[in-house]
Amino acid sequence: MTRLTRRRLLVLSGGGAGLAACQTGGKVAPPFAGKVRFDHGVASGDALSDRVILWTRVTPERVTPERARADAVVTVVWQVFEDAGLIREVQAGAAQTSAARDYTVKVDVTGLTPAREYFYAFSVFTDVGVIASPSGRTRTLATSGTRPVRAVFLSCSNYPFGQFNAYDAVSREPDVDVIIHLGDYLYEYGPDGYGGEAGKALGREHIPPYEITTLADYRARHAQYKSDKALQRAHAAAPWICTWDDHESANNSYRTGAQNHNSDTEGRWNKRKQQAVQAYLEWMPVRDPATGRASAALWRRFDFGDLASVLCLETRLTGRSEEISWNARLADIEPAALRDVARDTLQDVNAPGRTMLGAAQEDWLAEQLASSATGGKIWQVLANQVIMARAEFPDFNRTLTPAQIEGAIAGAGANGAIIKRLLGLSALDVPSNLDAWDGFPAARERLYAAAKSAGASLVTLTGDTHTGWANRLVDASGEARGVEFGCTSVTSPGLGDILQGVEGVGQMFADTNEDVEWFDPDGNGYSILELTAETARVDFFKVSTITDRNYSVSRTAGFQTQKQAPGTLNPV
Repeated sequence: MTRLTRRRLLVLSGGGAGLAACQTGGKVAPPFAGKVRFDHGVASGDALSDRVILWTRVTPERVTPERARADAVVTVVWQVFEDAGLIREVQAGAAQTSAARDYTVKVDVTGLTPAREYFYAFSVFTDVGVIASPSGRTRTLATSGTRPVRAVFLSCSNYPFGQFNAYDAVSREPDVDVIIHLGDYLYEYGPDGYGGEAGKALGREHIPPYEITTLADYRARHAQYKSDKALQRAHAAAPWICTWDDHESANNSYRTGAQNHNSDTEGRWNKRKQQAVQAYLEWMPVRDPATGRASAALWRRFDFGDLASVLCLETRLTGRSEEISWNARLADIEPAALRDVARDTLQDVNAPGRTMLGAAQEDWLAEQLASSATGGKIWQVLANQVIMARAEFPDFNRTLTPAQIEGAIAGAGANGAIIKRLLGLSALDVPSNLDAWDGFPAARERLYAAAKSAGASLVTLTGDTHTGWANRLVDASGEARGVEFGCTSVTSPGLGDILQGVEGVGQMFADTNEDVEWFDPDGNGYSILELTAETARVDFFKVSTITDRNYSVSRTAGFQTQKQAPGTLNPV
């Protein structure tokens, strides 16, 4: 790495590009009085053709009373290089950080060359010498052409449930242009919540040891997740495009509340939501929403030359209507009342005013689909959190034997009551998941109508369910609008973990649902999208275990769609 002398650091500290919150403002900073560490790695994200976000976090060891003050400032130098050996520097600058932003650093480096691979690192000049971060690799986007794109997508990394082997495997994948994280990057629960028992068994319990609700809590949880070396390696391997789902704030969140938020004991939802968003923007390599937009307005667009536009959605905190939940509606009702309650629930679900995105984002998405398609982009890719295709449960009362049903209920343990409700629902021909787009059918039809009007070639990437999907997207008239690929989880358990010992669940789903070509309820891993001018292909990969750091990777399935045959899915 190009050596940082005191003279060079002083030059860099006097200027350089950076986000307004981090810039040195032309002041020359003295060496930091003490040591610092880079405990949370480095990351890049939100790459455009001429710029990219670079991220790190410094951990100062405050050795003097002066440096112990909450407003102590650390000057961090960033450098961008042409080569992995960090010799040929192309840009450098400095940013300041402090406790006010939890010692995170986020720099928007501009003036880069399109479609170019770069490497980067950070340093801090201290009174005990220069302390350097690990290095990372990033890449800018093309401005034109149809060069193929190789994108990893993944979601749902609950720390207590197991080792982040999927992240480690992703860091070893060759020629990755971008990593797309579709949400549930972290989870909000304490040791008595989802994943708590698994965490105790594996020695991976959440920090802090309670459900997170405050800014300090969310910051600490982000710090814990980014202390994981496998996740650090994945962040350093390629630029990321990130969006949140619900657990970055609270389970089943929506604009005005969340299933896992109790205002009586946990305060106002808006305050908790704002603090969760603040911590996310501090700790993730995402470009902050433009001045004048809500801090949670995380929807944005990325163009990969003439090949594709990736439209990253925000489906939780800015527009989503109030939750309608089968668990809430069916709790404590008699079996004889199940059908009537389900009918009334679906009347509410089908209300035309229900929205997943909100009016502002719906308008933005329609405009972006149209401008992308008319501008000659071949594919329109949605980075989407929850399943878009229509999906009903198979009637498990017919497809499972009494012994299998008893075994599933017993194997579910504390989730046995959920299994019993699931069995009742599965006989009613109703949507299986109202937290997904099935709970917002009018909003889904508006999205399909916008795609049709634009002439878009829609490829939707989806997380959330901890299971693998290959789906056709079909509107209410029966016309194909595109395809959807749902990834499994990094660690969170899927339906196969709930229905333990039941074989053939994936085929049952595919047989029940015309929109579902393939469903895999088991395992953990990641998926890879390969886009060319003619095809969009997804391969699904699993890691052999998440309870041990020694693992292997296997390809489990692959599907592709043709540009000239929208809505088709062929195994590969």
